[in-house]
Amino acid sequence: VTVNNQLVALPYKKFGVSIYESGINRVVEIPELKMNVTYNGLSFSIRMPYSLFGNNTQGQCGTCNNNTADDCMLPNGNIAENCETMADHWQVVDPSKPQCSPGLNPTSSPSTTPAQPCKESSICELLLGSVFKPCHEFVRPEKYYAACIFDSCVLPNLDLECSSLQIYAATCADQGVCLDWRSHTNGVCSHECPSGKEFRACGPIKEPTCKSSHQNETSTKQVEGCFCPNGTMLYDSGVDVCVKTCGCVGVDMIPREFGEKFIVDCQDCVCLEGEYGIVCQPHQCPEQHVTCNGEGFYQVTEVNPEDSCCPLVTCKCNTSLCTAKAPKCTLGFEIHSYIPSGQCCPVYQCVPKGVCVHESAEFLPNSSVFVDKCQNCFCTNEVNVSTQLNIISCEPVPCNTYCSPGYELQPVKGECCGKCVQTKCIIHANNDELILSPGEFKNDPNNNCTIYSCVEIHNQLISSTSEITCPAFNEDSCKPGTISFLPNGCCKTCAPLDSSTPCSVREREDFIVYNGCRSVDRVVMTECEGTCGTVSLYSAEANSMDHSCSCCRESKTTEKYVVLKCPGGHSMSHKYIYVESCSCQDTQCQIPQSSELQTRK
Repeated sequence: VTVNNQLVALPYKKFGVSIYESGINRVVEIPELKMNVTYNGLSFSIRMPYSLFGNNTQGQCGTCNNNTADDCMLPNGNIAENCETMADHWQVVDPSKPQCSPGLNPTSSPSTTPAQPCKESSICELLLGSVFKPCHEFVRPEKYYAACIFDSCVLPNLDLECSSLQIYAATCADQGVCLDWRSHTNGVCSHECPSGKEFRACGPIKEPTCKSSHQNETSTKQVEGCFCPNGTMLYDSGVDVCVKTCGCVGVDMIPREFGEKFIVDCQDCVCLEGEYGIVCQPHQCPEQHVTCNGEGFYQVTEVNPEDSCCPLVTCKCNTSLCTAKAPKCTLGFEIHSYIPSGQCCPVYQCVPKGVCVHESAEFLPNSSVFVDKCQNCFCTNEVNVSTQLNIISCEPVPCNTYCSPGYELQPVKGECCGKCVQTKCIIHANNDELILSPGEFKNDPNNNCTIYSCVEIHNQLISSTSEITCPAFNEDSCKPGTISFLPNGCCKTCAPLDSSTPCSVREREDFIVYNGCRSVDRVVMTECEGTCGTVSLYSAEANSMDHSCSCCRESKTTEKYVVLKCPGGHSMSHKYIYVESCSCQDTQCQIPQSSELQTRK
């Protein structure tokens, strides 16, 4: 309910106007005019005394003169054929209701509207039946029935036919006839009550309250509406609360017993007998002394779950207020934070992960770690006290250090282990194995006429075998006891008998060996051999021994060529000297040292 566009609480009395609830009705009374306006949620009814309003009304309700013939009067004084048409001419300008603005086309006259069959609502039949029969002798139902039919045909699906039944029942109640008709409408015209109230078809026009006088109402009129259940009473006309005993009801709308203490709106209240009822005073809260010290803490006021009227002041932690930032840990360490007891901001530490670190990488314990290919390394569980990192244990890769004779262990670039490299020639002579260094010569242990040699050519070792060919030797031409071996241990020599062999050419066949290459077959070679004269005599003029020596040597030679086969598989042409003739030729004699000493003596 609004008065001058302001919401008001019921009951309301001001400006000579009284507004209150009566059952399901909102009632406006103007006592000075003895006028009553009732709104039941579907329709209005206006009651005015004839003594004041006789022949003094106009509008949709017609003229108050107890003559229905002029009830459909238009504003210009003419009488409309039906009141439905007349109603549209009495619209009132209301800015708050633009949908009701004047200027709408008047409702068409029934005479101009084609007749359409209408199925009458079964609810309208209740007006003529036994439900409303007790009232028929007081109020005739025909006009209400016609209005019900009109509403159900012209405005279907709006359940407006309930208004005709409701108005007829209210008129009957004014005549002292109370009817429980809503239960016969199959729920179409039912009325719902709020929680704590129950519906009654026949109730007092003004429900008794704790605040009203308990004298019996003299009026016999009754209304339908929502009332307090039996055994309870409405606390007050403006306080819609049902109570078992009349105590107190405050702004929280909760019934209180006399003497009951309670808290409402953070006030300590008590329900007292008397005119004022509830007496309150501010709720007392204990003093709180809270100081928030320490980084990250801030003061906050919270609702106290035990006493919502007394907020709790506490210290809260907000880590975003902390200034310390997490450090960046080195490899092998991770950040660890914890909040000490009684503090808000975390403390950061770099703690070891329990791993090994090598060349910007982390390794878990028992995992292999590549340091270099010459070591087998793995991460241990042992921790270095100074670095707090796990220790990497390494073992060298096992290498073979033994080399066969003729081979030496030499380092190999890019490899962990050395390699056995042949540094000497290995020659198998019969059952013996000879090992020769490059440039070394050695006789066969069992045959001095066989000489083995070793040469290195372009970092390649080449072994060769040479056979010594001795000149013809005739022991019969030797002086007895003078036979001996030449220094090579292969060829024999001796002091010849008196019949000396003159200097001459001697032929022999032998292999030619040069730089490790050897002729395929024996080659005929010549040499000078024989005896030449040698004289040693005293010279008085020189006072010394004069020596005259001659040796058997080549006097004519030619050059010949032979093909040599080399160890690498290739061949080469080799030039050698062939002696054509020999002769005795003078040569310088070496003077014995003993003779010189003797001469000097």
